Amino acid sequence: MTESGRGKTFFQQGGVAGFTHRAFTKSMGFDDEDMQKPVIGICNTFSEVNNCHRNFRELCEAVKRGVWQAGGFPLEFPTISLGEIYLNPTSMLYRNLAAMDTEEMIRGQPLDGVVLLVNCDKSIAAAMMGAASADLPAILLSGGPMLNGRYRDQILGACTDCRRLTAENQAGTLDDATYHEIEDGIVRSAGHCMVMGTASTMNSICEAMGIALPGNGAIPAVDARRLRLAESAGRRIVTLAKEGVRPSQIMTRDAFHNAISLLCAAGGSTNAFIHLAAVAGRLGIDLPLSLFDEISRKTPLIASLRPAGKYQMEDLYYAGGIPAILKELLPLLRGDAMTVTGKTLAENVQSALIQDNKIIHSLDNPIAPEGGLSVLWGNLAPDGAVIKHAAASANLLQHRGRAVVFQNMDDLSARINDPDLDVEENDVLVLQNVGPIGAPGMPEVGNFPIPGKLLGRGVRDMVRISDARMSGTAFGTIVLHVAPESAIGGPLALVRDGDEIELDVSRRSIILHVDEVELAKRRAGWQPPAPQFERGYGRMYIEHVMQAPQGCDFDFLRGSSPVTATEQPKF
Repeated sequence: MTESGRGKTFFQQGGVAGFTHRAFTKSMGFDDEDMQKPVIGICNTFSEVNNCHRNFRELCEAVKRGVWQAGGFPLEFPTISLGEIYLNPTSMLYRNLAAMDTEEMIRGQPLDGVVLLVNCDKSIAAAMMGAASADLPAILLSGGPMLNGRYRDQILGACTDCRRLTAENQAGTLDDATYHEIEDGIVRSAGHCMVMGTASTMNSICEAMGIALPGNGAIPAVDARRLRLAESAGRRIVTLAKEGVRPSQIMTRDAFHNAISLLCAAGGSTNAFIHLAAVAGRLGIDLPLSLFDEISRKTPLIASLRPAGKYQMEDLYYAGGIPAILKELLPLLRGDAMTVTGKTLAENVQSALIQDNKIIHSLDNPIAPEGGLSVLWGNLAPDGAVIKHAAASANLLQHRGRAVVFQNMDDLSARINDPDLDVEENDVLVLQNVGPIGAPGMPEVGNFPIPGKLLGRGVRDMVRISDARMSGTAFGTIVLHVAPESAIGGPLALVRDGDEIELDVSRRSIILHVDEVELAKRRAGWQPPAPQFERGYGRMYIEHVMQAPQGCDFDFLRGSSPVTATEQPKF
């Protein structure tokens, strides 16, 4: 394939159209020579209400330098910025909107290639989805992880320790003064969460898939090497644009295999199940939950990264980074998969070395013989559910207990700390109506709190089941993404207080021990919850969002329609 020629067509049009395009571009200080070069869009998701993206102004300038160096014409443009901290009710509700924004801005502007600046996790998925559907030459570039948090002699990680220390404060084992002192130092630099949460997982996956340059996953946000990586991305996208190399040629079935293998070997976030399924759906690739489980069973856990391990992304970078993990995994990977470097994945990692075998283990000496994630099936989750067993309590991976049911988040908030709540530590906590439609937006509430009365007794984990997600920074024996969700009548909606539920991760099963006659009676009396939105984007979301195994994408966004040189404004 060759360059799309969209930029040249745009600037060389005759008549009033071409005159206007050139005249208005010259008003920004560019000249005719600039307009002869491949036009490279830089999708900048900077926002002051997205703390994870605060280094993007400098990063964007570094990309521009690289584009100019390689003979391209860089033009920066914004799209929606999705950050976990400020955005309510959940950034996941707006992931598909951001993907639409990304796709349409790539499609609607006269670009020959695009660099997508991403960092907080939903922005990464949205960019991958939009780029896959537009299918114009593209490179993803992350802003990088934060430096390790610190409190005196302790290394801390956001937001794994945010949750852990808050639980201790609520239990009375951590005083308020210390709790607030820790607050000042746990998030101490630009970047995304420094544990192997969803942002770290997705940015690392981009490296494994070949849609990002080596180093994308772990170079710290404030390291000068991150700026040099940005320059390299700027140079490389010009070549990809000239050669016409599209994302569909990079994000192949083999690339998804490599991504899932890395996900399992690094104990990555369960959110990757949903995001990868959504991206695959844009490319016409079937990515069933069974494939995730099959790869996890064959892929040892070899990276000790929080919350499933002991170390964080800064430590991983010094230990060899994602390239070192990928090199160790090569016997299990599709090493001949092509990447945006113009080389295969195997060629990209040829010189990588493990610098610290406490952080990155060998295949011969893994942390665990299987990957850190499992897929569960059973009458409670006919279409599947997921658990990050590497971050769970070993004694709870086989467990049978009495259900304590919360009907929604309001019910949970009202009763979870009630001293009269009928709950014991061996019970199974169930949260309904927090899935894609029920919440809506499938918020990260799956790791909902331990009841206050049990925290005071020293209980720090229980089996918790919901149709929600959880942050990749979270931990615990948490069953997530139960499908079909309760809001559309899935079996989770039929669970009642006192029902027996059995979890067996070794058998990959999640069973509700209630006979079919009783379930049929409950199903006949079930009523769906009232819709949360009556108009606007929210209404569109609940009418078109698919279930978790399909990636929670909109049904009408599946597939792609690659941009062509003929897609130009008409005057």
